[in-house]
Amino acid sequence: MNNQDPFVLASYLPYKLTVVAQKLSAGFSERYRERYGISIAEWRVLVHVADAGLVSIRDIHERVHLDKVAASRAASKLVEAGFLVKETNETDRRLIALTLTPKGDAMMKEILEIALQYQAKIETVLGDEKDALFEALDQLLEADL
Repeated sequence: MNNQDPFVLASYLPYKLTVVAQKLSAGFSERYRERYGISIAEWRVLVHVADAGLVSIRDIHERVHLDKVAASRAASKLVEAGFLVKETNETDRRLIALTLTPKGDAMMKEILEIALQYQAKIETVLGDEKDALFEALDQLLEADL
């Protein structure tokens, strides 16, 4: 799109990426929400804790771009449900660290299987374009825009 082209929302890349991301996120959440009763925000907190181990709300906020309030609220619900446990950070007692409970770990193993199946479905749709898409997304993530 150059300066002479009219603005076409459907061709505006940030818009299109947002719509695709929301569609994929909603499609995946349908697969775990009914069975496990967790929200998208709760999934994002859980998967980050499962991936990183002991983490703080600040870590989650910075790494998965989830608002601090939403991350904190999701973490509290997950603690209440018995999927996470809060621990005081040894080096900075003001920070609360989160870790999976055995119940949370068991659920994450099941959900990660669902995630892998969902990704395989997406990759089938993309076909030979998959690697190029990953490359382009990595470029966008690394760019200072």
